[in-house]
Amino acid sequence: MGFPKTGKWAMLPVILSLSLPTMLEQLMQTAVQYIDTAMVGSLGTSATAAVGVTTTVNWLVNSSITALGVGFLAFISRCCGAGDRDGAARAAGQAVLAVGVVGTVYTALALSLSSRIPVWMQADPAIRETAARYFFILSLPILPRAASILLGTVLRAAGDTRTPMKIGLLVNVVNVALNFLLIYPARQLALGPWTLPLPGAGLGVEGAAAASAAAFTLGGLCTAVAVWRHPIISPRGRRLRPDRQVLVPCLRVALPNMLQRFAANLGYVAFASMINALGETATAAHTIANTVESAFYIPGYGMQTAAATLAGNALGAGDRQRMRDLTAMLIPIEVTLMAVSGGLLFLLAPDMVGLFSHSAAVIVLGAAVLRMVALSEPFYGVSIILEGVLQGVGQTRVPFVFNLTGMWGVRILGTLICTRLLGLGLVSAWGCMIAHNLLLFVAYAVYFRHGRWDPLGRAGQATSGGIT
Repeated sequence: MGFPKTGKWAMLPVILSLSLPTMLEQLMQTAVQYIDTAMVGSLGTSATAAVGVTTTVNWLVNSSITALGVGFLAFISRCCGAGDRDGAARAAGQAVLAVGVVGTVYTALALSLSSRIPVWMQADPAIRETAARYFFILSLPILPRAASILLGTVLRAAGDTRTPMKIGLLVNVVNVALNFLLIYPARQLALGPWTLPLPGAGLGVEGAAAASAAAFTLGGLCTAVAVWRHPIISPRGRRLRPDRQVLVPCLRVALPNMLQRFAANLGYVAFASMINALGETATAAHTIANTVESAFYIPGYGMQTAAATLAGNALGAGDRQRMRDLTAMLIPIEVTLMAVSGGLLFLLAPDMVGLFSHSAAVIVLGAAVLRMVALSEPFYGVSIILEGVLQGVGQTRVPFVFNLTGMWGVRILGTLICTRLLGLGLVSAWGCMIAHNLLLFVAYAVYFRHGRWDPLGRAGQATSGGIT
């Protein structure tokens, strides 16, 4: 990966070359999520609620796999920065092994618990059976989902963000096409004097799950092939067995991040469970608001990928000035992008919610919480970038502490008090979520201000040692 030796502004093309494909990939994923939600929403509020019941559980699965990928990202990006192609390829091989182990274990757990999860999530009894079938079908391809997530991270760590973007485009096109065919029954489309017959399976919510499952499977296969053929990190010709010299430093980084994401997403599950208990309207509004909000986080998480990869490169090269310049460039760019996206979210909130529901109550409630969270977007953007820098240099314990404290000490405890003890509704729960985000901003800002995050600047000494 070409990385300029000096000058903050000289890094801008590299930052954009890494972040823009990731943003486009996430934009396409979000567009499909919008289409999914709109298609299911056309079936009624109950269908939207049934899909939303297990959303946070799917986040839990995906995020823990993503957290494992952070360990490989830190290791591979450092190897690329140091010019160690053999180390990067060895790590890619270990990532392939991890896909097999994690994918198999998670598939077994998810399928065996699928009927119980809607009950634990306090879903309305009327939608529990539908929610369980949706989650079961969506869990069938967890192995290829793990390949998409983990091996996609491997490609990005090596500086290749375009291949995951192209695969994401293919996956999304297939997902939408299958949604169209599987969700709705066969019907007639009137085109002036002509009538065009449209095929359809009429499977409803289950059709949406089947479409996503097929698309995930395709994405996992394509990503695995891309890694296998990669000119730098391909594990082809290597014996795929556990490699302690790679796994130990990768897991040292990954495990705190996995614990962080597991604790955070377990918090999301508890958060959603308390919201589900508020009724069908609150569940539908919360589900739609989460979907809408995801599009406006794209700039933040796109830039986070660049931050993690480039910070790892700088560490591998032992270049302290590059590390400092990186954060000095990324933070103002991120704040600007998130301020713009937050402003758009505030202005468009009612119209965006209206895309997914015709219920006046759902639109009013969903728009209210979206306008609240829009005001906190720039602050949350700073947290996203700084967490990415820490991931890139292999520091995942601090984000674990910050996120665990914010999630359980502020969001969950606050929501419990507001909804269960004070009898307040969805607006109060999202207020607690915003308080959590603001706490993260303050914690990360103070930590970076003190300079303890920089492994090349501690005690005024540079080091290019192992990931810590």
